[in-house]
Amino acid sequence: MKGAVRIAALAAVLALLLPTAAGTAVAADGPAVRLSTSQAGTGGSVTVRGSGWRAHALLMVLICGQAVPSRGVPGGTNSCANADGRAVTTDAHGSFSRKLPVAEPPVPCPCVVHVATVTGARAQADAVFQVAGHPVEPLPAQPAGGRLSVLTDTRLDGSGGLLTWFGAPPARTLVLTVGNVGTSAVKDPVFQVGTSHGVFAPQWEEQRWRGTIRPGKRARIELPVELTGGAHGDYTVSLKYGGKVLAEQPWGVGRPWGVTLFWVLAFLVVPAAVFRAGMALVDRVRPRRAGGVRHRGPRLPGSGPRLPGIARRLPGLAARLPRFAVRAEQAPPSASTLPWFTPDSDPGAAAGRLSAPHDDSPTSHTTPTRRKGPP
Repeated sequence: MKGAVRIAALAAVLALLLPTAAGTAVAADGPAVRLSTSQAGTGGSVTVRGSGWRAHALLMVLICGQAVPSRGVPGGTNSCANADGRAVTTDAHGSFSRKLPVAEPPVPCPCVVHVATVTGARAQADAVFQVAGHPVEPLPAQPAGGRLSVLTDTRLDGSGGLLTWFGAPPARTLVLTVGNVGTSAVKDPVFQVGTSHGVFAPQWEEQRWRGTIRPGKRARIELPVELTGGAHGDYTVSLKYGGKVLAEQPWGVGRPWGVTLFWVLAFLVVPAAVFRAGMALVDRVRPRRAGGVRHRGPRLPGSGPRLPGIARRLPGLAARLPRFAVRAEQAPPSASTLPWFTPDSDPGAAAGRLSAPHDDSPTSHTTPTRRKGPP
């Protein structure tokens, strides 16, 4: 009897310890996801719980179609209900709990609840989930023959230049090494390169790599990546082949400060130019003074200094200068170029008078001489 009691007590202790041991094993293996229910219809919700994640990591929780936990999500986030996804941050122990609304993915089921990190080291986990009423179709067959696998970490080569600083499209080269782990050669593979900003789904673009990768061989792949003009912030470059995402590489793009500098200068230079143009127009249409002289004060003939300075030193001269200036403008120009001679004392004028003939000349033949005394 005592032995039966001891066995029952030991069984109860083992029953209490087994869930803890199982949870510890799952956490040690990597990130794990558990659902409150395995099936729900559109409009309902499911509680997603996770453990074994990185502490204080930002995660994205989505419902994706055409996926199983063993193959992941071959179509990437394009096969997920992105509009109804939810973000969650893990606690200090790497655990979280988040309620997720049920929505139909854009592709048929089988479906999963897909949880993946948004920033930092890549990590993901899937849990089987059935959206009630959503169509179910078989998964597409995996391509037979050659299969490519990433052998080295990806990197982005290149740097921005002066044009990028002024808003030109940032460009880099995605570099990685892939190996053919299949049984047949892969000739001229077509990769899909996607760029995503923040938590948005990537925009995919097909790029063909020219070459042949034989079974068991490796090749260095270089693919150009370009963003739109003026792009800045945190981006993620993804590489997909055969419907499977092979690699992801974060890309931090700096702000084009040259564009900001251009607009600051435009807001400073344009108003200054408009102001100067307006002042020139006002100066042109302003009415002139009498006589057509636009100077503030009378000026001496020629290009001498203005009168106010002279008027303070020679008050008597300043009183006569206005009349002199008017007469100077009306009188014909003098033949003399020497300013210290007056017209009466000009040597040239005197010489002209001395050389001109006179009526009382003693040698004149046209003028009769008068006799002295009576006739």
